[in-house]
Amino acid sequence: MAIFASTNQLIDIYNTILHEGLTTYKTKFSKATLPARVEAEKADKLHKKGAIFVVRSKADFTSTGVKGYIVTSKETLLEDAAGLSHFTPNVYRQFGYSDDKRTKIHGFEEKNLLQINTFVVDIDTKQHSVQEILLTCVDESIGAPTLIVESERGYQVYFVLSEPLFISNKQNFRGLTVAKRIADNLKKSLQSVSADLFCNDFGFFRIPKKDNIVWQQLDQTYHMAHLIDWSRRQDDDVARPLFVVPSKFTTTSVTQSEWFSKLISAVDIKGEKGQLGRNNAMFTLALVCFSEGWEKERTFDFLDEYNSNLNYPLSLTEVETLLNSAYSGRYKGASKEYIEALLAAYVRGGSAIPVKFNYKGGWHKFKKERKDRERSHYEEWEQDIIAYISVQKSSSEMFLWRSQKEICEAISIPKSTLNEVLKQSQRLLKTTKGKGRNAKTGWTTISLFLQYVLKKAVELSERKGMYRIGLQEVVNEWIGEIEPIAGYDLLTLYLEKLDVVTPSTTKETSKMGIG
Repeated sequence: MAIFASTNQLIDIYNTILHEGLTTYKTKFSKATLPARVEAEKADKLHKKGAIFVVRSKADFTSTGVKGYIVTSKETLLEDAAGLSHFTPNVYRQFGYSDDKRTKIHGFEEKNLLQINTFVVDIDTKQHSVQEILLTCVDESIGAPTLIVESERGYQVYFVLSEPLFISNKQNFRGLTVAKRIADNLKKSLQSVSADLFCNDFGFFRIPKKDNIVWQQLDQTYHMAHLIDWSRRQDDDVARPLFVVPSKFTTTSVTQSEWFSKLISAVDIKGEKGQLGRNNAMFTLALVCFSEGWEKERTFDFLDEYNSNLNYPLSLTEVETLLNSAYSGRYKGASKEYIEALLAAYVRGGSAIPVKFNYKGGWHKFKKERKDRERSHYEEWEQDIIAYISVQKSSSEMFLWRSQKEICEAISIPKSTLNEVLKQSQRLLKTTKGKGRNAKTGWTTISLFLQYVLKKAVELSERKGMYRIGLQEVVNEWIGEIEPIAGYDLLTLYLEKLDVVTPSTTKETSKMGIG
């Protein structure tokens, strides 16, 4: 259910997402007062400015280009938001129109990004509730999102940066490479709620409007250093190198490989949302040909023949567009993961076919073992604590009862570090019963807490027939036991989304005169 944001809340949302990437007010015909414009212009001069792209309807994404327009001020975005469907939440450096009528826009290419403001994960289904998505973000991903926007078919989950990442061509767009790896890991971490793994990392997304916001916590933003640390740990878990920067192929032609032969023999490729299809296959093949040093005309002839063999061929215009993009020089080569996904989807036994490029050069960086590191970042300790609690806690108990000393000994964490983790963690919860030597400490996580109360609520509702009452009873029994550490406020927010009254909501409603 949407929150129905006010105009002031929308202003806060756009400011949080866009940072200082756009001007505050329009340069012409602004409705702001002169003093406000003068003050804003002074502040705007302190930061680089760019533009974003917007469209009015999903139908504006056509095979011959994107119909839309360019927005350079937050004032314009706020005025037009109600009539828009999608926008680029990340800001671009250069922008323009590709036709004389100024109806088709261009410039939304990754290497033209001025700044990355947010990572967005697309969930193109409503088979998972907002609560399930939130739990998965906390339990399996980086943490609670900043915003969740609802679409007709699903949700888009925003993880906003506390400060924008500025993109430059230094070190071959290294910052963009890092950001794309983070985006990839975020999508993979939310696979259990059907995240679209192949959604454009920094393209168009649903624009937050007054009637489509189902979750917002604008103070929940992420430092780039935090995201890099988290992403590196995800790579470590699957033994994936941090970066691979290829130079060129060996003398063995990739076009002679088994996977290439199998892929061009797959004629039933079509694709649908969340699955790679004809365009991806065609573009991948074009990139391989480009990397092999084929002339553009030769590649076009090859793609034309391949396209003719497809059961669902593309138009000639689409083939030419993909070819021109592949030969633009903006891409290093084909994606191994995309090729593997295509083989798995369209080739019998394709998952077992090895995909090798045999790149020369490049470099790999793997994580050192914990014992080899001088210091371990607190998020890693947090993950160790959560893993220990999850394994040791009984499903029939709310808490795992262990002293701080026992926790420290179990995972080899210094007590001072444990205390620091508890001060900062948005995922851990604890309680203490008794005093002195007789005191005992209970440990759990937000996710485990919610799983427990939801399970108990179901059991109570089977006896009493009222799930909502049962849920409130379980929360009333346990909420007072939780100590007000960092994760407590986030827990109450989750419970409020479940329409459960907590001490914090009671205080807020009494302030507003609601009895």
